Amino acid sequence: MEPMQQRSQLLNQSIDTTSPMFLRQIPDPHLAQYAYIIGCQRSGEAIVIDPERDIQRYLEIASQEGLKITAVAETHIHADFVSGARELAAADPSIRIYLSGEGGPNWQSEWAMRLPSLQLLKDGNSFNIGNIELKAIHTPGHTPEHMVYLVTDHGGGANEPIALLSGDFLFVGDAGRPDLLEQVAGLENTQEPGARALYHSLRKVSELPCHVQILPAHGAGSACGKALGSVPNSTFGYEEKFNPALKIALNDSEDAFVKFILSGQPEPPAYFANMKHVNKVGPVVLGDFPALRETSVAEIIPRLVDPGFIVLDTRSRESFLAGHLKGSLFTPPEKFSDFAGSYLSPDQEIVVVAHDPQEAESFVHQLVRIGFDRIVGFLPADAVAAATGESIHTTPTITFKEVASFLSRGVQLLDVRKATEFSAGHLRGAMNLAHTRLLPHLAEIPKDNPLLVSCQSGMRAASACAFLERNGLQATCIADRFENAPTELLGS
Repeated sequence: MEPMQQRSQLLNQSIDTTSPMFLRQIPDPHLAQYAYIIGCQRSGEAIVIDPERDIQRYLEIASQEGLKITAVAETHIHADFVSGARELAAADPSIRIYLSGEGGPNWQSEWAMRLPSLQLLKDGNSFNIGNIELKAIHTPGHTPEHMVYLVTDHGGGANEPIALLSGDFLFVGDAGRPDLLEQVAGLENTQEPGARALYHSLRKVSELPCHVQILPAHGAGSACGKALGSVPNSTFGYEEKFNPALKIALNDSEDAFVKFILSGQPEPPAYFANMKHVNKVGPVVLGDFPALRETSVAEIIPRLVDPGFIVLDTRSRESFLAGHLKGSLFTPPEKFSDFAGSYLSPDQEIVVVAHDPQEAESFVHQLVRIGFDRIVGFLPADAVAAATGESIHTTPTITFKEVASFLSRGVQLLDVRKATEFSAGHLRGAMNLAHTRLLPHLAEIPKDNPLLVSCQSGMRAASACAFLERNGLQATCIADRFENAPTELLGS
C-alpha cells in the first residue's frame, strides 16, 4: 500500500462515524494530489472537491457509501493536473458546479460559463450539501481566483467549522507558491504581486479556530510548494505554530514574507505551462477509457523517425541505458509523471513500454491526468530487451572518477538538478538547467560540444540524456551519485 494511502486511511478513521457527514480524502501518490468527497449521510448527497480527470473512482466510492455525487467544486484553475469537473458535469448534467467568480474575467473557467448547473462563488458565499455548509473564502496569491471552503457539519449538531478545504493556498508545512504564473505561464511581473496577495490572504484566515482541520490539495512531492509535509492533514492551530510560511505571514512584515516565499521554489515540469489553458477552456471529455492495445517492436520501428511519435520506456535505468529503441524517453515508474510531463508535448502519439497490461494501464491513467491523451498502445518490456539491430541505441555512461579525462576533449558539463541542489555544490564549469525545464530551454543548451550530464543519483541524468539525444545532441550520462564527485572537480 502506498504511504499516502496509509496516511489517508488514518485521516478517514479520524472522522466521527456517528456524524451525518462523510469525508474521504482520495490521494494520487504520483502527483501528490488530494481530492475530497464530502457527503451528507442523511440526504445521500455528496460533493467532490478538486477531482482529477479519471472520475470513476469517485463515483465508486460514493456508491459504496450509499451516496450520490450531486456537486463538484474547484479551489482554482489548476496547473498541475487536468481537472475532472468537466468530466463529472458531462457524465451527469444535473451535477451542480461550484467555481470561483473572483479574480476578474481572465480567471474564469470558460468551459462552464453557459452551463445551467454553474454557480459562480464570491467571497463569503455559502452553499449546502444536505446538512453540510461550505463557505467560500477568496484567498488570492497562488492564483488570482483561488477559493478555499470552510466546512460546517450542521447535521451533526455543529455550529463551528470542522475543516478548511485549502486547495493550493495552505499546505501542511507550507503555503502555495505565487510564482507559477510567471515561471511557467509566462505572465510577467506577477510573482511579487502574487506573493503580496498571498500574505494578505493568510492573514485573512488568522482568526480560524485552532481545531479546524486543514485539508490541502497536495502533499510532499508536489511542485506547488517547496516544503510540503508528508502528513495528509493538519489543524490550523498546529500550522499557526509550526508552518514557516504561515508564521512569517502572521508575525513578520510583508516584505519578509515575499522574500521567503519566492526563494528556493522548485522548477516545475514543462507540462504545467499547458494545464492552465486546458483547465480554463475545458479539457476534452474522455468518457470510457479505450482498451489499451498491445503492439510489437516490428510495428513500432517504422514510426521511430516521426517526431510526432514517441516511446516511453519504463524499464530500469541500467536496462534503458544499455539498449533502447532510438528516440525513446526514459520514464521510470517511480518518476513516471514527472519525467513524462517534463519532456512530452500534448500532440505526440505515445507508446508505453511496460511489463504487463496492468502496469501499462496505470501509466495511461497517469498520462491522462496530466493532459496526454494520445496513447496508441503498449509495448512489452521483454520485447524491447530482446530487440537487436540499428533501431537499438545505447547511451554512453561514465562515473564521476572518469570526468577529468573527458574535460580536455571540449565537453560541456550539464547539471540537471534543481537550482537549490546545484548551489549546494557542483562540478566546476557546469551549466545548470533542471531536468523539468529542458524542453522550454532546449535552445539555450550548447550544441557545438558533447554533453556530460549529471544529477544527484544518475536517474535524472539518464532521462535528460534520452531527451537530448532525441533532439540531436550528443550526450553521455554520468551514471553515478554526486557524492562520488572528486573534490578537485568541484566549483563554488
